[in-house]
Amino acid sequence: MNEHDAPGQPGIRPIPQRRVIDKLDEYMSRRDYAGAERHLNYWLAEARQGGDLRGELTVRNELIGHYRKTGEREKAVENVDAALALLDRLDYGGAISAGTTCVNAATALSAFGENERALALFERARPIYESSAHTQPRLLGGLYNNMALACAALRRWDEALALYEKAMARMETVEGGALEQAITCLNMADLIASRDGMECGEARIDALLERAAGLLDGFAAPRDGYYAFVCEKCAPTFDYYGWFAEAEKLKGEAERIYAGA
Repeated sequence: MNEHDAPGQPGIRPIPQRRVIDKLDEYMSRRDYAGAERHLNYWLAEARQGGDLRGELTVRNELIGHYRKTGEREKAVENVDAALALLDRLDYGGAISAGTTCVNAATALSAFGENERALALFERARPIYESSAHTQPRLLGGLYNNMALACAALRRWDEALALYEKAMARMETVEGGALEQAITCLNMADLIASRDGMECGEARIDALLERAAGLLDGFAAPRDGYYAFVCEKCAPTFDYYGWFAEAEKLKGEAERIYAGA
């Protein structure tokens, strides 16, 4: 049972959040997106029927991430709106859970091009994360990286670069943070290409790609489903910049892991 379960509250039947997440991880390790969706929607119905608002918030957050990955904008935004409404009903205010929900919602909105709304949610989450002694560095790194993406999409280049640097610094302190650092390097390369152009930015772009490749290739363990997901996510960027061998290597590594080799 985790911090969001609601034992002892009359009339509430809390869902087993930890087991729900563990089972979701099993589906995602096999790239079984249809199974993951069925699983989450089943537990969403259970949480709602049992009056478990905290459990519902957890499932809504997972559904936001799921539909972001599968590119289903309408379903993602529906769950964003529902999750934000739950924050008000639960009166979470400045709790870390509120910050995490705002970041999750903002990341999805940014992925679907709603960068102004996304940035407002990132700015809502930032003081929560930065003021709490309990904020994990990984959460701050994710906030800075994804907030930078929204800034870059709005052509707020200087703000975006400063946030990317903050993300890199945070993830240096996190075990296994090399994967997120690699993603941030590639995001920075895209920013340089957009701001300066491919020709003027070539040297800096290549340096960032080389650093990202080194972080991915040198990553030891665990080379699990998440590592495969990151490889799959990064490969198209290497392809775009002409690093075809690196892209193929990452695609092959992802396929090997997903196949259970």
